[in-house]
Amino acid sequence: MKKCLVIGGGFAGCAAAHQFALAGGWNVTLIESAKFLGAGVRTQWWGGHPYTFGPRHFLTQNREAFDFLNKYCPIRLCPEHEFITYVERDNEFYSYPINKGDISRMPDSSFISEELLTIKGVKDSKNLEEYWIGSVGKTLYDKFIDTYSKKMWQVKDNRDIDTFTWSPKGVALKEGNRAAWDTAISGYPFASNGYDDYFEIATEGTQVLLSTLIESYDIENKKVKFNNEWHQYDVIINTISPDTLFGECYGELPYIGRDFHKIVLPQENAFPENVFFVYYANDEKFTRLVEYKKFTKHQSKNTLIGMEIPSMNGKHYPLPIKKEIAKAGQYFKLMPDGVFSIGRAGSYNYSVDIDDCIVQALEIRQQILR
Repeated sequence: MKKCLVIGGGFAGCAAAHQFALAGGWNVTLIESAKFLGAGVRTQWWGGHPYTFGPRHFLTQNREAFDFLNKYCPIRLCPEHEFITYVERDNEFYSYPINKGDISRMPDSSFISEELLTIKGVKDSKNLEEYWIGSVGKTLYDKFIDTYSKKMWQVKDNRDIDTFTWSPKGVALKEGNRAAWDTAISGYPFASNGYDDYFEIATEGTQVLLSTLIESYDIENKKVKFNNEWHQYDVIINTISPDTLFGECYGELPYIGRDFHKIVLPQENAFPENVFFVYYANDEKFTRLVEYKKFTKHQSKNTLIGMEIPSMNGKHYPLPIKKEIAKAGQYFKLMPDGVFSIGRAGSYNYSVDIDDCIVQALEIRQQILR
């Protein structure tokens, strides 16, 4: 029987193990350094409220990915979800993505309306700042994007961010419906423990080694060392940072981490009815708040708020900088046939989300079985 190793037990790793289990005929081992599967998507509890490390709702435009997950982890749709941003200079909350309908409420609305008539577009944009100014003009960029992006990516100048097609997540200046990205399927599991049951389903029949570290890698020969022994595999699926597999021989890949704070408030709800996220585009240390009950539908007299503060704590967001993406590409070139790197960290791609992890796992299954 052929052997497959999955490195990392987050959503990508579990999705990959699941595909090999469905294919049959494989001996699959999954190694995870933590004490549990699911990584940041694992449901935790605080004050009786379920939550995940950062909001983990299922947002996708891929119907195949939705249908696949919904089969094993039934998803409650929440198309009404809205995001808002607090702009301190106006002392006002506005929709996000930026909505044309809010401009009339802005104190400088006349100037912004005139400015929008002169924007150059994004064709020749070389960096994040040029992209956004070309999309919405300098004033809206200053209100919504400039300071937020600097603290999000921990940079002093948004011109350092030179990949940006991911930035507005589909639209830079929205009209009409205030639901955040209403062209996508938006949902969250019905189960009170979120996605956790899926992790168990996905790894049924897989040898899962929790609290286990890989001591050495020989990726060229598809071998790794753990528990003081070398093990060889026919296929390796990696979901951690690719530089780790090669001793950072081309240099360490940079990531932005998060400090996460949980706040219980003495009221049933804190945000307006359909608002799930509140972003802060000013010089606050935190980037956004999420009210978890909007996703989980948890019943309580209190509500749980999650606060995210960008930091160097953890490898959560690969930097969208061309030279770092190119460095990741050098590591990918070192991977022989039968070694795949998926997930947000494994792909070194900020845009990869839960749905992409499912799609990547499905694609690997197709390649292996063809």
